[in-house]
Amino acid sequence: MEPPIYYSRTEFIETDTGNKVSRRATIAGPQNIILGGKTIISSGAIIRGDLRRSGPGHAVVISLGRYCVVGEGCVMRPPYKTYRGAFNYYPMKVGDYVHIGAGSVVEAATIGNYVQIGKNCIIGKFTIIKDCARIADNTVVPPNTVIPALSLFAGSPGRFVEDLAESTQDIVEVHTKQYYSRFQPLDRDR
Repeated sequence: MEPPIYYSRTEFIETDTGNKVSRRATIAGPQNIILGGKTIISSGAIIRGDLRRSGPGHAVVISLGRYCVVGEGCVMRPPYKTYRGAFNYYPMKVGDYVHIGAGSVVEAATIGNYVQIGKNCIIGKFTIIKDCARIADNTVVPPNTVIPALSLFAGSPGRFVEDLAESTQDIVEVHTKQYYSRFQPLDRDR
């Protein structure tokens, strides 16, 4: 097993469901964000739950599943468009076992389960990423792209590169669970 990834207990808030959220992350509109449990929000990440449809009522803007990792400096904001003269935001749903690399900007509509997004990627508005897909580092995915299950996309603009193995689901699940268990507080004795 790989070595632990240490963090300062004072920098992270741990919730009852095992989410670990950096105090250096910007969580705007937290009442509109759902974290499924055992999710890590790294330092410098920006999650924009305040960007939602106008009007009354409580709305979930961004929902993340279990065992998700949002890397350092990531920006997650809901997709938006103008429809019949009205400007609207639409919800973003992220599945379980999703790893988003550092410095990526995500405006997807849906990200499936067991998805890996590399570092410094741009995921365009209303993109749909199916289960077990992988986006290589530095990839720019144009808006409204649908990325099929078990496929690797890379480049700028992002294009299909190859099919992934059927075992991708198991590999990604093990990877994200191990990452979570390796993410340990440096000052454990307190």
